[in-house]
Formats: sequence, structure tokens, C-alpha cells
Amino acid sequence: MEVLFSMTQKELSIYDLLIKIKEKRLSQLKAAELLNISDRHFRRLLKAYREQGPSGIISKKRGKLGNHRLPEKLYQRTIELVQKKYSDFGPTLAHEKLLENHKINISVETLRLWMLKAGIWQEKRRKRLVLHQSRLRRSHEGELVQVDGSPHDWFEGRNGKCTLLGYIDDATSKIKHLKFVLAESTSAYFRAFIEYLIKNGKPKSFYTDRLNVFKINNDKTGYRKTGLSQVGRALKELGVELICANSPQAKGRIERLFSTLQDRLVKELRLRNISTIDEANAYLPEFIGKYNTQFCVEPKEKEDFHEKIPQEVILKAFRYKEERTLSKNLELSYDNRILQIQTERPTYAMRRAKVQVIEDLMGNIEIEFQGKKLKYKELLVKDSQGKILNKKEVAARIFPPRGERIVS
Repeated sequence: MEVLFSMTQKELSIYDLLIKIKEKRLSQLKAAELLNISDRHFRRLLKAYREQGPSGIISKKRGKLGNHRLPEKLYQRTIELVQKKYSDFGPTLAHEKLLENHKINISVETLRLWMLKAGIWQEKRRKRLVLHQSRLRRSHEGELVQVDGSPHDWFEGRNGKCTLLGYIDDATSKIKHLKFVLAESTSAYFRAFIEYLIKNGKPKSFYTDRLNVFKINNDKTGYRKTGLSQVGRALKELGVELICANSPQAKGRIERLFSTLQDRLVKELRLRNISTIDEANAYLPEFIGKYNTQFCVEPKEKEDFHEKIPQEVILKAFRYKEERTLSKNLELSYDNRILQIQTERPTYAMRRAKVQVIEDLMGNIEIEFQGKKLKYKELLVKDSQGKILNKKEVAARIFPPRGERIVS
């Protein structure tokens, strides 16, 4: 009976059929057919059973090392390298680095089992399944580009926290642009969009969250009558549609990308000892090229919907633009400054006139009236306190990364 307890399920099935043949309740051909083995092999099992009893049908390989088992020295060397350099890497990424840097070519599953055995890796618990309705990929590259930012400790304590802005194409999962910044501010997105559009051209649409950089979330009457944020207004001028998602799941592709980057990119920065935003931004093109080669997919249609546009048109669109009303002295207030219009025309002709104040990313200010530039002089700078910040900018203002300068 002890022999029966040591049998596998398959061996117990064979034993059951052998008993039936012994009792002449089943033919050998039928038993071989049920086990999906040849009649000749079944006769071998029957012979072993008659000579040795139940122990005759237990596999002779049990308890012995496999003929294709990898050498013990390879196991020891691999585990030593993983413990020394890649202790917090997942099996897939560790496998890539072992092959790339140490020429150790074993399968991901073998490495996973070895890491489990050595206590380096633990099985992940499956998350509670939450179902969301699937959305098909867009057919063309450049038809829809998902945009988001991820505040994270990208330098693992070697410097302060910062934010990574990401752009991923919906049709191909290709990273189109990445940029490290202090926080998700309007100026940071202005610079990121300018770089994206100069490098790739303009897509049909961008898909973002409902951060107030992209969408005016204040419904008070008279609050910015256009209903557009500065980024939304700039994209509209360029003829690019801006779509704001209602939930993170709606833009799952960019959310999954950041989950991957918080694993892979963080470790790549560590291996290269990169600990500043400038160094990280200089490395990103290399990382993007390698990532896209490994993970992007082919679009359903070959045509790329990106359209090239002149650089001066892009820079002209991505400027701060605010409407102001002139006082009877032809003065206006902008960014805690009093600006006075200098004109040869009678002053009463422009009293209460609506003008547009335009400021570029370098801080240069222009004032336009009916499409014409007006001369002005700055009278004074007003004292201010309690400036309203985007909630994602607060941490970057209080705890900026070492060596970084806050730029509005």
C-alpha cells in the first residue's frame, strides 16, 4: 500500500487499468488506447507489473538528476551575479542584463526558478480582477497619443523626487517622447510639447487626464471665458484635438508604461549612476530606442498621421496668452506687474480696450491690440503672497532635487 501512495496520478491510472486486465474486464489494446500509448509500450508495463508488482510501473527516473540539467557552476555564478548586481530585478529584466552584460544565456523561466530557490524572488500575489471594457487600438500611428506625468523617486534617494512626462502612441505602443521635469506644470508641458512636435510633427489628437494644465475644472461664471487652459488653447491653435479621460483606466496604455518604467528605467539609471534630471534626459533617447525595438507593435495601417509643421509656428503657439482690459490711464496688471501702454494716439481712444498679453518661455512680454504690437513700459512690481499652485507642483517647490532651479 505504501507504494500506491508514492505513485503519481498517471501511474495510478495505469495501475487501475492493469487490475482490470488481470481480472479480464479490459483488453490490452483498449487500455493502450485509453492511455494514448502504443500497444508495445503497454505490454512492457504489463510485464514489469507481473514481475515486480506495483513498484514496477513507477518511473525509474524519479529521484535522479535530469540528463539536460544545467551545470551547478553555472547556477552558482548566476545566483552570485544576481545577488550582487540585480537583487531587486524581476526575472525578465535580470535575464536581459545577464545576457547583455555577462553573456549568460539561460531561459527566463529557469532563472525565475533559480531565483525562487535562492530566495531572491517571490511569487507575486494575483490582484483582485477588475473588469474594464476593452478599447481597440487606433489603426494609424499618430492618430492618438496618450500623455501623462508620473511623480516618483526616479533616482532612488540619490536625489530628490521628480516627474517623468511621457507620450505613447496608441496604435503601436511606441514611446514618442519622455522628459524629466520638476513637476507637472504648464511651463513643463509647454517645453515637452514643443520638443515632441518638433521631433515628430503633430498627431491627430492627444489623450490626457483632467489635470488643470489641460482642462479648466472651475465652472464659475466668467472664469476664463474660452474654457481652455493654456495648453488646450495652444493645441487648438495648431489644429490638434485634446481629449481628457474620465478615469486612469481609460488611458491604460500610458499607465502601464509608467508601471514598466518605474521598474526598468529606475534600474537603468542606477546601473549608469545617473542622479540628476539633466543626465537622465540625456540618456532617455538611448533608452527609448531600445524600448521601442523590444516592445512596440506594427500598426494596422502603414500611413503615419503625424504632420510636420514649421518650428516658428510651434513656438508661436506655445506662449502664455491672457486677455486684459486697459484702464483709463492705459495701464494693465499682469503677473504682479503694472504695465503702461506708450502710444501717440489719443489716450481716450483705447480706454477700456481689450488687449492680449503674450509671454514666451524666456519671460519676454508682448502686448497686442487688434493684431498689432503696442509699446509699453513697466511701472512697478507689486508685492505678492500666497500664489496658487497646481497641487502636483507643491512638493517640487518645497523639496526640489539638488542642483535644480525652479522655473515657472
